[in-house]
Amino acid sequence: MLDATKTVREFAIENSNATRVFEKLKIDYCCGGNRPLTEACGEKGLDLEEVLQLLQQAGQAGSKSELSTCESLPLASLMNLIIEKHHVFTRTELERLTALLEKVCSAHGENHAELLDIRSLFQTLRAELEPHMLKEERILFPYITRLEAAVADNQRAPFAPFGNVQNPITAMMREHDAAGEILKAIRALSKDFATPGDGCLSYRTLYSALEELEADLHQHIHLENNILFPESLELEQKTVTM
Repeated sequence: MLDATKTVREFAIENSNATRVFEKLKIDYCCGGNRPLTEACGEKGLDLEEVLQLLQQAGQAGSKSELSTCESLPLASLMNLIIEKHHVFTRTELERLTALLEKVCSAHGENHAELLDIRSLFQTLRAELEPHMLKEERILFPYITRLEAAVADNQRAPFAPFGNVQNPITAMMREHDAAGEILKAIRALSKDFATPGDGCLSYRTLYSALEELEADLHQHIHLENNILFPESLELEQKTVTM
């Protein structure tokens, strides 16, 4: 039997197929993943035994998900994948959705005031995510790459202008939390991305794209918060003891 006292994060790491269950049930496994499963289910009003059964079935599924493959990569390869897949997707969608939001707000904003609030939240999300990804690509990820190489070569940790790797990781996780709160607010305003009866094709496209962006960011943040960052902290500890 599965241990319900484990955190959502632990379930997601031990079985990457569990993330599909969490997505379906709208359980936060990236930013809010450090809570026990019991607490997460209680907050959502979910039956714990039913959730455990779904997770058990996910664990018995033979096929490995793409996330499972990502989690077994060396950190340098994992960071390259995060940049080439998730960062590229996020930048592309942020630009596309900015234009799409303007179009839909112009056509439907008068009758659906929530669209204006969604647009404002999305603008904040974009303003936070774009510099966030740049900081990862230009500062944090290159340092982690050097750190991984130092451990492989039995060398001391490279010089860190930010003191130690915990400092930028803490900042990145704080920004992940902020992005997660914005995504939750957008989902709530859109009533789980349900297009109203008078919504046009662009309206439906907007909500579909926002939901896809949310799902991708959940996987993106999971790989960083639950895999990349903890392993980076462990690497730094190994160099300290050399």
